[in-house]
Amino acid sequence: MKAVVMAGGQGTRLRPLTSNQPKPMVPIVNKPCMQHILELVQRHGINDVVMTLAFLPRLIRNHFGDGSSMGMHIDYTVEETPAGTAGSIRLAKDLLDETFLVISGDALTDFDLTKVINFHKEREAMVTIALTSVENPLEFGVVIVDEEGRIQRFLEKPGWGQVFSDTVNTGIYVLEPEVFDHIPEGQPYDFSHDLFPKLFEMRKPLYGMVCEGYWEDVGSLDQYVTANRDALDGKIKLTPPGVRLRGNIWVAKGAQIDSLDDVEGPAVIGENVRIDPGARILPHTVLGDNTVVRTGSQIGGSILGQNVYVASGAVVTGAVLMDAVEVHENANIAQGAVVGDRSVIGRNAVVANNVKIYPLKNIEPGSAVRSSIVWETRGASSLFGRNGVRGLANVDVTPEMAMRLAMSYGSLIAKGSYVTTSRDTHHACRVFKRAIISGLNSTGVNVRDLTTAPLAVNRFDLKAGNATGGIHVQMSLDNPEAIEILFSEAPGVPIDGKRERAIENLYFREDFRRAAFEEMGQVVYPPRVIETYTNSLLENWNTVAIRGRQPRLVLDYSLSAPAFFFPTTLDKLGIETIALNTFSRTRSRFTLEESLPVAAARVGEMVKAMEGDLGAVLDPGAECLYLVDEKGRLVSDSALMLFLLQHAAKDAGSGVVALPLHATRLAEQMVASTGVSIRRTRYSKASVMTEATRPNTVFAATTDGGYIYPSVLPSPDALYALGKVLELVSTSDAPLSQLITRVPTAHIVHMVVDCPWELKGTVMRRMTERLHDGRVSLVDGIKVFLDKGEWALVLPDAEEAVFHVYAEATDDARAAELAQKYRLMVQEVVAEGKD
Repeated sequence: MKAVVMAGGQGTRLRPLTSNQPKPMVPIVNKPCMQHILELVQRHGINDVVMTLAFLPRLIRNHFGDGSSMGMHIDYTVEETPAGTAGSIRLAKDLLDETFLVISGDALTDFDLTKVINFHKEREAMVTIALTSVENPLEFGVVIVDEEGRIQRFLEKPGWGQVFSDTVNTGIYVLEPEVFDHIPEGQPYDFSHDLFPKLFEMRKPLYGMVCEGYWEDVGSLDQYVTANRDALDGKIKLTPPGVRLRGNIWVAKGAQIDSLDDVEGPAVIGENVRIDPGARILPHTVLGDNTVVRTGSQIGGSILGQNVYVASGAVVTGAVLMDAVEVHENANIAQGAVVGDRSVIGRNAVVANNVKIYPLKNIEPGSAVRSSIVWETRGASSLFGRNGVRGLANVDVTPEMAMRLAMSYGSLIAKGSYVTTSRDTHHACRVFKRAIISGLNSTGVNVRDLTTAPLAVNRFDLKAGNATGGIHVQMSLDNPEAIEILFSEAPGVPIDGKRERAIENLYFREDFRRAAFEEMGQVVYPPRVIETYTNSLLENWNTVAIRGRQPRLVLDYSLSAPAFFFPTTLDKLGIETIALNTFSRTRSRFTLEESLPVAAARVGEMVKAMEGDLGAVLDPGAECLYLVDEKGRLVSDSALMLFLLQHAAKDAGSGVVALPLHATRLAEQMVASTGVSIRRTRYSKASVMTEATRPNTVFAATTDGGYIYPSVLPSPDALYALGKVLELVSTSDAPLSQLITRVPTAHIVHMVVDCPWELKGTVMRRMTERLHDGRVSLVDGIKVFLDKGEWALVLPDAEEAVFHVYAEATDDARAAELAQKYRLMVQEVVAEGKD
């Protein structure tokens, strides 16, 4: 049998480790990662190997040659243009005429490959995938198999709501040559995205085997350090180079060490390493070949490449130093720092935690490198969350970070393009917006600055075709100290996941486009955007009915931007309005949990006092609308049903309404006789907006007061929604409170369960296994359909270490009983996982 070792990865997230070498060549305990893989396949009797190369192929060829030095035979294929994982294997088609193994050269493992091959042959499979369980399955392909191992479902790189298992595709396959019949030639083609779904639809024999043993995808700097530490701790079966001494210290030939008294294991000491007397080597240290460690220095928990020099008095703690780095006297390199090839750290210099220094840098003596060289403390997975980029102002999200985000986005679009920027009324948001504008301009992108404006106006400008993208800065509704940076693109919806990942890649690599002096972007302040937007509102409302009725309104602006322009629009309609919170207070904060009940109560009192027709509260971003009836009562869940009834009557006979899967089941009942249909979306607001862009969608809504009218804008707009309520009140012979009684009341209970991040995938897998015999949907989380229209939903949160449990029934008590049942079930699984 032959093995195909895929070795084409660039390893962009591993930079600066991979600045000058391909990802499979990064050293794990002084051997290239790919060499450990070759030794693994050799232990299982495979000595004939094909390597698929792409990035810096010469370095790999030069290192391994024809394989004779390892007792193997190695052939090579090289991708001239990107071919995808399956496409790269197809290049070796002529060399693979029988069952063959595919394995990644940049993932460290000690799986029993013989067992996987035997499993494949016993089941006469076309494809067998080696599977394993991981703590965080978001970056992998999730797979479910039946008792015989036949694949039942798989999903590539899901969101947390789609994680129906923690069992993932490891990129190790046993394949039959007939798979080549299904891989097209001359175009990029991927195993997980393209080939496997195609074969699954064709009902070909696809199997998965859950493997025991170690597996780590060495895709990030943290994973790289973890892989080395695990190898030192013996968690993976591999052989570090050298002779094993004192149980857990490996010393290669030519090493000069007077005594092992100052060396604490586990440690690996490479060939010709020199450790002077009085130098200390602490646990979990790897010293590459030809490294010199002088008297009085100390190295602990660190990985050093070849030809590194560490002078007297220097301290290196928990860092990674690549080849030929020089660390001079009394320098200090702190935890998490990475120093690229042939860099020089001067005498008494300090390299702070998590700083990245790219190759060929010279750090001056006495310097303190803290943020001036590439560095970042947050992980890529936490950059974008449920609602853009969010974090504590000037703590998690800083102006520097905002500028780099904008530079990353600007680098993805053409020079000379326009991006629309805006912010809410809080003065802190001005600071971040200015940083964003600077970042965009530095990449050669122009800015249409709307200054202070609602998010809906920003997106309205995109729908009008005035800009390529939009960036809006606002305070978070969940945390009064947090900032949110929201990215949008045409036709006025959030950027998709692929765009987010592209921004993240550029952000963490710091691979920005830097425009020449004369190419830098400019800032324009477009006139009449607000006027165009409000005219669009008036054109789409039934203004004749509203002017004829002239309802009385109490409106709490919550210090939002519409307070500056919306009163004029209401005046044009002849609406008698009492406005609250129309100007910005520097210290004011608005949160849904604390501020909304108080605001709604105050509005209710005013409505009753003036004998008004209705009241309303806007959120500070003017996305969400909260209604108060003429009796002063907050209208919550019933408001969605009221809007739905209005649209079902208007669009009877056609159209689709998009609602998230945790919205009430009563929606289907309400439109059953109208011809309007309900399409369920995933949990997130972005998913609802994506559905709103589809041509036949007439209305969409979130469950938190966001109402979407795609004919005007495919994103929530509280101002337009308010006009539709005014329209409804003006055309009805009944007050708002009576209109509410005409729609059914939903009984939904929401509970939250704590769950450690590392157990989320395990909980999803075990919950799926427990519930698979019932009627279950895995579109987002696990939704269980019960009798009498009842349902329960178990959903992992994308940003916090919790699960959400929703349940709907015929009354509140039954809904609470159902929610508690599934909440306890999740708690049991979490407890089992901890044990």
